Amino acid sequence: MLFDRFNAQMDKGAYIELKKELNEENAANVAEYFEELSAEKQLFVFRLLTKDMAAETFSYMDSDTQEHIVHSITDKEVRSIVDEMFLDDTVDFLEEAPANLVKKVMRNTDAQTRALINRFLNYPENSAGSLMTIEFVKLRGGMTVAAAIEHIKKTGMDKETIYTCYVIDSQRKLIGVMPLRTLLCAKDEELVSEVMSEDAISVHTTDDQEEVAHIFKKYNWMALPVTDMENRLVGIITVDDIVEVIEQETTEDMEKMAALLPSDEEYLKTPVLKLARNRIVWLCALMISGTLSSLVIGHYAALLAVAMTLSNFVTIITGTGGNAGAQASTIIIRGMALGEIEVKDVLRVLWKEIRVGLMCGTILGMVNMVRMTVFSQNTSFAIDLTVSVSMAAVVVISKTIGCTLPILAKIIKVDPAMMAGPLISTLVDAVALIIYFSIASMLLL
Repeated sequence: MLFDRFNAQMDKGAYIELKKELNEENAANVAEYFEELSAEKQLFVFRLLTKDMAAETFSYMDSDTQEHIVHSITDKEVRSIVDEMFLDDTVDFLEEAPANLVKKVMRNTDAQTRALINRFLNYPENSAGSLMTIEFVKLRGGMTVAAAIEHIKKTGMDKETIYTCYVIDSQRKLIGVMPLRTLLCAKDEELVSEVMSEDAISVHTTDDQEEVAHIFKKYNWMALPVTDMENRLVGIITVDDIVEVIEQETTEDMEKMAALLPSDEEYLKTPVLKLARNRIVWLCALMISGTLSSLVIGHYAALLAVAMTLSNFVTIITGTGGNAGAQASTIIIRGMALGEIEVKDVLRVLWKEIRVGLMCGTILGMVNMVRMTVFSQNTSFAIDLTVSVSMAAVVVISKTIGCTLPILAKIIKVDPAMMAGPLISTLVDAVALIIYFSIASMLLL
């Protein structure tokens, strides 16, 4: 509805009215509107925005729109955007932009900003340093509350957040945290050092973004200070950046669990060749590993020749095992991602999943025995018992494999998400066949 009104104003040439409404609208909504426009109209509408609004809207745009805008506008307009944008948003754009656009932006920044951008770009990818911003409020412990509030009034408009301020000493070392609420409720003559919280939890510039996300979740903060190796305050990470990190990490885990190589690109914007390349590696690996199942079946060819009926139940045995293993692995991987399960918990996890497997396996085996007795008229009692006992055993073993492989991956420094879905199913298939045919050999031969 909102976009229809914008389009109607543009179509009838009501540009003054359109400009007014665009600049009064939320920047995120305006950025979304740009996705509806043609390349020519995007540039026209962008130039209707005020300097502040243009910079804020630019930070919400998708990478393709950002690149088109920077490529099309003048050097003076680029300089204006960079001057108004928060530094972390500028760095986020430059990390994804092609080299020619990076050069255009960098040559239109002053020496100090250029040095800061280069410093941010040199931090390890997906580290706290690459996420942080330097636009935050710094206070001194010797300030009075009144002086601190006056300082925030003078500098707050240029900061990404003022909800939490950070107290540093003469060496820029972090010594405390000052929530704005505490500051406003304190007496004017009190010193910042007297009312601040000394329990200043921070992260280092090289800490992984996933660990940073865990800290945000644990303490439910809006911002988190970032320090260097000497505990000097160098920046903060705000919750909006962490929301993006959580989305990225969750997407990456889902892709790995589905046996896909992770990709940062949107599906509809990803070339078919790249989609195929991201999938074929794991498909080949899983196909080759599937040879295990073929070898197992080949090894028990003599048994199948004696009891051909056994082959009718191979798929239900392997399918049940794969489902049971996938259930266990998904729960464990999720628990590890949330910090609820650690490597040291492996024995507790194993004992719990064995008991769950015994319960589920026993119930499935009994239900299957009744099912086969009622509906499989062409099978003997021995076959029914073989399939049912095998199913119960496969469920127990599959859940054991499913819960231990992700923890083993963590021990050997591999992403636990890789030990899920198709990979566990392929391994469980082979193990399930071995169990099935071994039990059949004991009961039927």
